[in-house]
Amino acid sequence: MRSDSFTLAAADGTELFVYRWLPDAPPKAAVQVAHGLAEHAGRYARLAASLTAAGYAVYANDLRGHGKSARGADALGFFAERDGWLRCLDDLWQLNRRIAADHPGLPIVLLGHSMGSFLAQHFISEHGDALAGVVLSASSGKPPPLAAVGRLVARLERLRLGPRGRSALIHGLSFGAYNKPFAPARTPFDWLSRDPAEVDKYAADPLCGFSATVQLWIDLLDALADIARPARQARIPKRLPVYVIAGARDPVSANTKGLRQLLAAYRAAGLERVTHRFYPEARHELFNEVNRDEVTRDLVAWLQAVVAR
Repeated sequence: MRSDSFTLAAADGTELFVYRWLPDAPPKAAVQVAHGLAEHAGRYARLAASLTAAGYAVYANDLRGHGKSARGADALGFFAERDGWLRCLDDLWQLNRRIAADHPGLPIVLLGHSMGSFLAQHFISEHGDALAGVVLSASSGKPPPLAAVGRLVARLERLRLGPRGRSALIHGLSFGAYNKPFAPARTPFDWLSRDPAEVDKYAADPLCGFSATVQLWIDLLDALADIARPARQARIPKRLPVYVIAGARDPVSANTKGLRQLLAAYRAAGLERVTHRFYPEARHELFNEVNRDEVTRDLVAWLQAVVAR
């Protein structure tokens, strides 16, 4: 495996930090990774090692406001003053085009985890024809009715704190609530994985676990409502292979309840190649779970089938 990094200029001039992992032989396909909220793309190095060993090139950018794309601690958890979600979406498109330029004709699969999976849901309604497949890891479906209250709370908090403010209330309603099912919890991040070593690595990483800005929460919550609209889901290419994976105890999808709604919505939208796998007892970060080798083997098997097709 060969690994390096580079910066990619976004459409608005923002410099995005990109990791690249390449197999020793010419790749059979490329996997583009979109990471989750309050983490960064460097955490996918172990997954990239497995994918390159199987013959895949892997590219992953730190989303704006995350990792090395964030210029300074104050920039962590902030997309943009306006249109932050759409800017992130366009960033993924810019990287997709860079991959296509680096490897002409090579199939590209988008793998989105958590917040990255919601970006991927949006991406396939806009650019699905540019992909050979999409993997939605630790995702969910239509927000529950209570989410409308969350959108209102976020706007009230923006009035109180400003767009770059950080709300303990919103953080408690999200990350704090996710951890409650695992009480008595050893750390605030037990909901991520059953592997205490992985949880501790996350907690010790200064680029993980931070409180996002109020504006990012507004960007995200508004996007979740938009991507769940049937009219948007109807724009996804009907024969695009979609692989939905999650831990059966992932609180983000209410223990897969939200994903079952998403699967039903995709069936209603006429998608023909949707498969899923839910892992018993696993939590949010499947690629950092105690059964991560099984999860990775299953992913590689799915990728092989997609590329062969």
